[in-house]
Formats: sequence, C-alpha cells, structure tokens
Amino acid sequence: MAVAGVLAAVPLASPASASSTSAAPICASEWNTTKAYAGGLVASYQGHNWRAKWWTRGNVPGGPSAIWTDQGACEASEGNFVVTEAQFNEMFPKRNPFYTYNGLVTALSAYPAFAGTGSDTVKKQEAAAFLANINHETAGLFYIVEVNTANYPHYCDTDQPFGCPAGRSSYYGRGPIQLSWNYNYKAAGDALGIDLLNNPNLVQTEASVAWMTGIWYWMTQNGPGTMTPHTAMVNGAGFGETIRSINGFLECDGGNPRQVQSRIDAYKRFAAILGVDPGDKLSC
Repeated sequence: MAVAGVLAAVPLASPASASSTSAAPICASEWNTTKAYAGGLVASYQGHNWRAKWWTRGNVPGGPSAIWTDQGACEASEGNFVVTEAQFNEMFPKRNPFYTYNGLVTALSAYPAFAGTGSDTVKKQEAAAFLANINHETAGLFYIVEVNTANYPHYCDTDQPFGCPAGRSSYYGRGPIQLSWNYNYKAAGDALGIDLLNNPNLVQTEASVAWMTGIWYWMTQNGPGTMTPHTAMVNGAGFGETIRSINGFLECDGGNPRQVQSRIDAYKRFAAILGVDPGDKLSC
C-alpha cells in the first residue's frame, strides 16, 4: 500500500507537552562522531536527545557550534519501550537488515505518546497493532521501496505549488508505511522537521527516518478512516479501525477480507509475543 491523498502536517510533540503520557522520551541512538546527520535527524548524548539543525558530522551535541537543538532529557530504551529487541526479532525473523530495532527506538523520540499512552496493556496492544500493520505493508519488513518501478513517475502531483524538486520519479513508496507522493513527503517532512521533499531518499537510507514516517502516519493521519490508528487503539475503538485508517477503502466492509484477516492474524501473533490480550473489535 502506498499512502495516498493529501495529508496534513502535524507538529511534533515537545518533550514538555508529552509529559502527561510519558515521563520522558526514549533516547535515540547514541551520537556517532563518524556519522553524517542530515538536518532534523536525532541522536542522544549524555542523557538528552538532540536534533540536528542542518547537515553535520563530528560536531558534538551541545558544543559551541550550536548545530544541535536540545530536545530535553531522555530515558534509555531498556525497560521503557514495551517491545524488547528480542521480541522484535521474534516478530520479524526474516526482516531486511535495514529495519533495525535501534532505528525504531530512535524514531520513538518524535512521538513519545506512541505506545506510551494508557495502561501497560494498551501500550502493548498499540505497539502490536502498529507492527502488525507494518508487517502486512512490507511483507514482514522485507521491502524498503515499492517494487513496481513503473509506478514511480506517477507520484508527482505537479498541481502542488512546491512541485517535485527531487525529480518526477522520486516520490515512490518507501519505508514501513510505503510513503509516496510529493505532497505526502512534504507533509511528513514538515511534521518531522526533516526536508523529505528535497531529500526523499532519506526514507530508504536512514532507518530512523523510515520508522518516523510510519509512526507519523499512525499518530497524525486518519487516512480513509475517521480517526488516527493511535486514537483507535488508546480509545478502545479496536484494531479494526487501524486497518480502516490505513487501507480501509480497499479492504474494509468486504473489500478484501483475506487481507484484513492477514492483518488480524499478525496482530494476534504479535500480541501473544508481548503477552497481552488483543481485545475485541478486530475486524473492519
């Protein structure tokens, strides 16, 4: 599934505003002195998450160059994210090495409320629901980019005022949600503080950015549904409504019951790995 339709950009939650749902964001991957960081990428250093203002390499977060913005104190992932690395590996035994656990944990810093809202049961149900849908979209985290290259030129909407600065064939499906279309790269990039309109390849070269686009959609977009997938899980609407918000126009209401059941089966399997009841309202 390639995300379609004009999607609205939603600002990132600040560490302060996220405090009601999570004590502190989970720490991103540790800053690496040899890694090149594009503007908007996040790294942790000395117990804080830091966001790069522009491209940088070798500049210490918090140093005199002022290249990094302090995003506030963060917590180590161990014991804080409801999915352990061992459980993640069990869920995706044949995943592409690109989709790293560390990349996922780093992406969590963008939306601390994701799998961080409500009871432990709700948190685990939401994580299982997200990963089950992502599992379906990417054949078990196998695909990074859209397979059918013939579709690539079709994802440039020239009616948009910002055009397609990276090239007409540059906005094909990428990442766990298969983000596509120039306007969706613009909306996701604006929300995440990363220039994805001009640098769409970041979604297929930076694991954390790929994961961020999936979590961005999950947290902020209704798609063809009436609520975000996050809202569906934390407010008790059920897993079925997450399917509707992701691909309901093709699968729900009898559109493709086999695809719906595939998502449900994955959700049940992942919920079992996390040791939580999947709840009811599983279908759409």
